[in-house]
Amino acid sequence: MPAPRRAPPSHTAARRPRRLAPAVAAAVALSALPALAAPPGLATGVRTVTRDGTDPPGDSASRGDFAGTVSLPGGRRVHVECRGTGTPTVVLVSGARGAADEWTHAVDPARPEAAPTPRSSAVLPTVASFTRVCAYDRPGTTRFGDGPSPTTAVPQPTTAADGAADLRAVLAAAGEHGPYVLVGASWGAMITVLAARTGDLRVAGLVTVDGASTHLRDTLTPAQWSGWMNKIDAMKGPEGLEVPDYPASVAEIRSAPPLARPLPAAVLSSDEPWDLRVGDGGSTWPAWSAAQKRLAAELHARHVDDTHSGHGIAVEQPRAVADAVRDVVDRVRGGTQGPGR
Repeated sequence: MPAPRRAPPSHTAARRPRRLAPAVAAAVALSALPALAAPPGLATGVRTVTRDGTDPPGDSASRGDFAGTVSLPGGRRVHVECRGTGTPTVVLVSGARGAADEWTHAVDPARPEAAPTPRSSAVLPTVASFTRVCAYDRPGTTRFGDGPSPTTAVPQPTTAADGAADLRAVLAAAGEHGPYVLVGASWGAMITVLAARTGDLRVAGLVTVDGASTHLRDTLTPAQWSGWMNKIDAMKGPEGLEVPDYPASVAEIRSAPPLARPLPAAVLSSDEPWDLRVGDGGSTWPAWSAAQKRLAAELHARHVDDTHSGHGIAVEQPRAVADAVRDVVDRVRGGTQGPGR
């Protein structure tokens, strides 16, 4: 498990063995909280939409707050939460086995040893104060407290292409419209980067939050990569919990076309050392840090590497994430593509 200078992410590493397990998502977030109801004032339930995602009347910027499930072609249901108004629409994609509440919870700075709780300072409510924002539960994800998501389970393992296809289907089913700023944490970053490169979403900006990437295949030693893949393989089981297929996903992303043009982007990286604890080649922290630098260069992104956080930046330092999102949103609105401030 990670060995940070302060409680996060060790506070997370001891409490939630199914969600964002270190072997899969590189170690964030385990809590003992019960499954959560929607925040006060947020509508709940099932939104009825047609198969192509049309939703009368109005567009995503004016539809209002919503938390519930939407129906995908084939009968699957996916839990979605959207708040705020404005454009572009920010879409938050969590790490492996992490549900949408990864973006509505945060650590109390006064009690960093405690589990994350719903907070107005969390990423989703903060972003909702300046634009439309949505988050959703992928199949096989769990909520804080280890409660299962209502999202319909699918066969595992799953790849980045599977995740990108679901991302497109969920946005259509929810009646949300681009342009989008995609925000991916850990495993979620591989999904969002691939979704942007496929070109069939109106992606206008990208933010990665200590994101996994194809570069890890090169920066980890062969022994470390093999050890990581073995740990992930050992997590496969009948429970239907999410298990990312990293080798297949690396191949999918590397074979996808590059971005048609540089997008406003930010790469947030942990600066409190943590470790995958795999293989016999020593700490994986240098390899993770090197992969972050390569990802920032690949995306022509502003690299935020002074986050004062372990791997779980979204719950440990939500303001850093929200500030990076706001910067990218502002650049999208202003039509600028540079690395930002």
